[in-house]
Amino acid sequence: MDFSLRSQARQDPAGVLRAMNDNRRHGFYGRRSLMVRERPSTREKLSADGAESLGDIELLAALLGTGMQGKNVLALAEEVLTLLEPGSRPPDNAQLRTICGMGEAKAAAVSAALELGRRLYGIRERRIAHPRDLFPLIAHWADRKQERFICASLNGAHELLAIRVVSVGLVNRTVVHPREVFADPIVDRACAVIVAHNHPSGRLDPSPEDIEITGRLKSAGEVLGIALLDHLVFSPDAWLSFVERGILAPTLVE
Repeated sequence: MDFSLRSQARQDPAGVLRAMNDNRRHGFYGRRSLMVRERPSTREKLSADGAESLGDIELLAALLGTGMQGKNVLALAEEVLTLLEPGSRPPDNAQLRTICGMGEAKAAAVSAALELGRRLYGIRERRIAHPRDLFPLIAHWADRKQERFICASLNGAHELLAIRVVSVGLVNRTVVHPREVFADPIVDRACAVIVAHNHPSGRLDPSPEDIEITGRLKSAGEVLGIALLDHLVFSPDAWLSFVERGILAPTLVE
């Protein structure tokens, strides 16, 4: 505010406020606010039209939130996208932070989003030929303090259709019924399933209850025409296969 305006403000403060408000409505500030309304942010577009309405760069921009001085969020997202080539291994935190403007928080957010997407939605059509093929897809449940009983639905080619937690039990055991295990695989039109559960204790030796429920699931699967291929007990860094241990007879899917 210059000297003449300060003098006017002392004499007629209400008049000066009215003039400033008029300037905001009709002048530079008014034009700027109109521009903002005409160009909604990426997050506003996502809220209004859904994530499917956004391009890849816009989706990344919504995740990142802000850019940096001299590089807006869309430009930053475009650089990050160059590291996300289809079919290649997702970049780790160190790779993401090589991009100017990608601090620890932004790199962690992108890494977490990529890993969560992989765990929940990136499993379909992976062929399971061996227990080791399934273990990386369920290992993130290994450190839970309660047992999780998990069921993987497979098609006739042993390709994954879905992986679900069927039940959550106590510290040292989980309670599961065949109808709960096979309910979703029936909807999936699965030809086979593999079940698994974690042992919070870290010990892989199956309990008598583990062996008993495996027998019941095998019998139920034979009635339904959905083969039980294996039962895994797993910890954060290892697993035990009932088939390899000789507890469960191998099943051939026709």
